[in-house]
Amino acid sequence: MKPYDVNIVADYVILRLNSDEKVNLINLKLQKLLYYLQAWSLGINQEPFLKCSFEAWVHGPVSRELYNRFRSSHSLYSFITVSDIVNENPEASIAQDDIEFINYILDNYAGYSGAELESMTHKEKPWLEAREGCAPMQSCDKTISEETMRVYYGERWKEING
Repeated sequence: MKPYDVNIVADYVILRLNSDEKVNLINLKLQKLLYYLQAWSLGINQEPFLKCSFEAWVHGPVSRELYNRFRSSHSLYSFITVSDIVNENPEASIAQDDIEFINYILDNYAGYSGAELESMTHKEKPWLEAREGCAPMQSCDKTISEETMRVYYGERWKEING
């Protein structure tokens, strides 16, 4: 089943987070949550979770495929709601142990705002390495290395569980 289409997983995240009235989901935040799913899957399981890459944009990692999905209707700061989903039952396309993994990542990251998640990614090696040589506000479409994510988040996982 893995890696999953980014839109199916995005729809699952949208549905789950919109069921929690304490969580505001904006496009920026959705991008970062999906990045962390990919990053931690590479670090923990040594395999990608999503069939997409992430680029090192000014406001942090972005899946161009997901960006293009919302491009005509949402800015990075627009709210994403249940009316934005494409697949009404994304859970049916995701294995149960992978649903648990998604929920684990969301439990750890969904409480942060989009800006906080952006700030977190800006301090981490995968995004910094991909942005190397770019000015802070310079447009950049360099792909964040999956190998760098695998090593960086793998080391962080060992520290957490060490």
